[in-house]
Amino acid sequence: MGSTKRKFTQEFKQEACRLVLDQGQSITQTAKNLDVHISVLARWLRNYRKNGVGAFPGSGRLPPQEAEIRRLQRELARVTEEREILKKAITFFRSHER
Repeated sequence: MGSTKRKFTQEFKQEACRLVLDQGQSITQTAKNLDVHISVLARWLRNYRKNGVGAFPGSGRLPPQEAEIRRLQRELARVTEEREILKKAITFFRSHER
């Protein structure tokens, strides 16, 4: 019998973190009240402390900083490829000038 992985919304995760951080509830009690494993709640808390409101972006969406890094990496790869093509073109035309 296979178990299905439960999915929680961004709002649920953030509210769970707020219960611990803002209202002073213990991690153990909050996890028990919300019916999530304590390690899951601890991971959410680490993520929330690190990323704040940008935590838990959802499936396929990256936090703004990571999205920008990926965009810049793609741009760098494109520019590097263009540079290599231009180098080959210069070499080609120089060899055919003579």
